[in-house]
Amino acid sequence: MPLQMKLCAITLDCADPLALAAFYQQATGLEPHPKSDVNFAGLTCEDGLFIGFQRVDDYRAPRWPDQTVPQQSHLDFAVDDLDEAETRLLELGASKPDHQPNEDRWRVLTDPAGRPFCLVRDR
Repeated sequence: MPLQMKLCAITLDCADPLALAAFYQQATGLEPHPKSDVNFAGLTCEDGLFIGFQRVDDYRAPRWPDQTVPQQSHLDFAVDDLDEAETRLLELGASKPDHQPNEDRWRVLTDPAGRPFCLVRDR
């Protein structure tokens, strides 16, 4: 019988945990964890999933699609309207790389720490 595991947390390295947590909190509406601080901040989902942001000295942002500094990980977010979501996230401080492999189906953005994430059309 295989081990039963439930994903309970995703942690992202960054230079400024509070700033990155604030970006994702504004983008998703998730609740900030009450014990967030300058070294580790978090957001909690209703289903119990925790998204953490961990301070790393000398953090180097991923370069996408260049692999000089690999993307290491990324998050996908399902949205009803790609254009509307992209506009709102850019207003919040996201950036949009020039390379977009399939803009009709998904958009690649980078968060304020330079980490790529995708918006995908909710089916």
